[in-house]
Amino acid sequence: MNHQVIHPMVKVQRQVRSLVDSQIVKPEDRIWKIAFLFGDDWTRIKQELLEFEFSMQDPLSELLAVEVWEEEDE
Repeated sequence: MNHQVIHPMVKVQRQVRSLVDSQIVKPEDRIWKIAFLFGDDWTRIKQELLEFEFSMQDPLSELLAVEVWEEEDE
């Protein structure tokens, strides 16, 4: 059986897409605006975003534009 592991940021991206679709946030809102919506998970999510070279000032639309979340092999 071939099991594909979904990157944790895919789930975050889906949640953000849902927030935008529900008009809770706008695509032009800054990433930091979603911090309170993720509660205790935010520290981990923020660290992941920083590792992918996002700034908390970037618009949510940039987060939503990512097509593939992959870790770079070191």
